[in-house]
Amino acid sequence: MASVSTEPAPILEPARHGAAGSRIADELRQSILSGAYEPGARIRQEDLADLHGASRLPVREALRVLEGEGLVTVVANTGAWVSRLSLAECEEMYQIRERVEPLLLRYNVPLMSDDFIDELEALATQIELSADVEDFITLDRRFHLSMYGAAETNLLGDIVLRLWNRTHHYRRAFTRVFSRGNDQSVHYEHHLLVSAIRRRDLGEAERVLAGHIRRTRLELARHPEVFSHHP
Repeated sequence: MASVSTEPAPILEPARHGAAGSRIADELRQSILSGAYEPGARIRQEDLADLHGASRLPVREALRVLEGEGLVTVVANTGAWVSRLSLAECEEMYQIRERVEPLLLRYNVPLMSDDFIDELEALATQIELSADVEDFITLDRRFHLSMYGAAETNLLGDIVLRLWNRTHHYRRAFTRVFSRGNDQSVHYEHHLLVSAIRRRDLGEAERVLAGHIRRTRLELARHPEVFSHHP
């Protein structure tokens, strides 16, 4: 904590930039996750600065934050882009998720209250009834990431969030493919997962979650065109 000073400017100026950087990061994060920016799209610092009425400093801070979250790729002295993946990179990330995400779930299940599990089940039903791709993506992200909020971890939670962020756009692409058919397996798996969590059956919960992630990985591999239509 900074010491008290009668000279406010040196203390308040960094705080102002920090608040602006956080605000810009929040808005840019939402834009990327909502699909307003495609993978590989250039992010121009001057445009962000003009849009937010800010200097370049908080914009650079915002980009560093999002780079740490896996949403942005920054190349020194060159610029920043929305992170993009090849099919091979996405497949590797999904294989990592298959192994580490069930472990994170194992840490969290014993800490979930019965009321929370009821909410999780209601959310699974809401996802099943959703007919809009963007609603599905938003609700599905909330369903999964909310399961990981109870346990404090040193590394695992951040790793999983970064993997989710890096692969978010490609889940959207998968959902568009999924929604064209009448495959109900994703909803079936959500309910199976909630049922295993309610029974506190850690092994079954891990198994269902790993299979759920694996199925998406295999489906994405069947659609390589998803990875080649971006700038």
